[in-house]
Amino acid sequence: MHTSPSVPVIKSKLPQVGTTIFTVMSRLAVQHNAVNLGQGFPDFAPSPELVNLVTKAMQSGHNQYAPMEGVVALREQIAVKTQKLYGFAPDPVEEITVTSGGTEALYAVISAVIRPGDEAIVLEPCYDSYIPAIELNGGVAVRVPLTPGTYGLNWDLLKRSINSRTRLLMINTPHNPTGTILTAEDMRQLADLLRDTDIFLISDEVYEHIIFDGEPHWSALREPALRERAFVVSSFGKTYHTTGWKLGYCVAPAALTKELRKVHQYLTFSSFTPVQHALAEYLQNPQHYLQLPVFYAGKRDYFLKLMAQTRFRMLPCRGSYFALASYVHLSDESDYDFAVRLTKEASVASVPVSVFYRDRTDHKILRFCFAKKEETLERAVERLVKV
Repeated sequence: MHTSPSVPVIKSKLPQVGTTIFTVMSRLAVQHNAVNLGQGFPDFAPSPELVNLVTKAMQSGHNQYAPMEGVVALREQIAVKTQKLYGFAPDPVEEITVTSGGTEALYAVISAVIRPGDEAIVLEPCYDSYIPAIELNGGVAVRVPLTPGTYGLNWDLLKRSINSRTRLLMINTPHNPTGTILTAEDMRQLADLLRDTDIFLISDEVYEHIIFDGEPHWSALREPALRERAFVVSSFGKTYHTTGWKLGYCVAPAALTKELRKVHQYLTFSSFTPVQHALAEYLQNPQHYLQLPVFYAGKRDYFLKLMAQTRFRMLPCRGSYFALASYVHLSDESDYDFAVRLTKEASVASVPVSVFYRDRTDHKILRFCFAKKEETLERAVERLVKV
């Protein structure tokens, strides 16, 4: 009698993880011909000048592996930009690493820092890659909720969450999904909190240039006491409307960067070469990023003005290109079910904020992306007015 060989079964390292909400909602949007304000990407073109620079780089022969750490000319321009904005000039050779997007940088840092049993504090709601990356590396994610409504830091709860096993604290400013920001005073309190500890800091600052109402972006790089223990992650994709190019970078002290690069070289080794050469030239004009606060504030204000015609209640947005809308007065449905129904019946896709919590905390709030053309926002709100 012939016996079939047994088929091995993978015991999942991430049993609670399925397809991301961004994929789910984008598929639904396509199926129902919906306006997609869910996944965070612009629907307008990047600068033609930048596109031409990428083409020029390709035609000039920059099509093979870039150095593992990133093209030197690009790292030099990142150092100039960092000095200009935050008063600190990192060493482009030993303290700046170009990565395949911000998410790769985050994973590489977590892999370098976290050992089995280490605890990493995340502030919920948080970007969906944080906790899986911690758990894949044997760490324990300690979830500290931001204050509901304002989404400010709960300092007492944060302090109580720190113990001898705490290895890492992750912050995000401007914050996805809530649009809140950390201030100079917040950063000073964080410096006091971490002083005399062995805790590393990841500061996810991919929306650093999308900040409103005259507020400065208070990078962890501004605070010497934080800078010495921090990995600061940034994104060219968010800054230059090119999320599909997947290019970011991490600034960290030399000793920390050395460990980050040990992981990075086995994740992607190097990142897309022509874009690195193009950005090295494009960054020489700081106006390309200095004008972003005004550019995106205009989109935020236009979207909020349009949404005033609807029955949704909009929450404050101080940064990022996301706005939160409460529907608690409209429906008792879960935010997930409401978002799905909104996509199917109103043909507008959003993201339920509960997916940014591990335990799916539901305050009946949806996240909308306003990094869209005006006609896209108008088309979406025409439909939302009917809800």
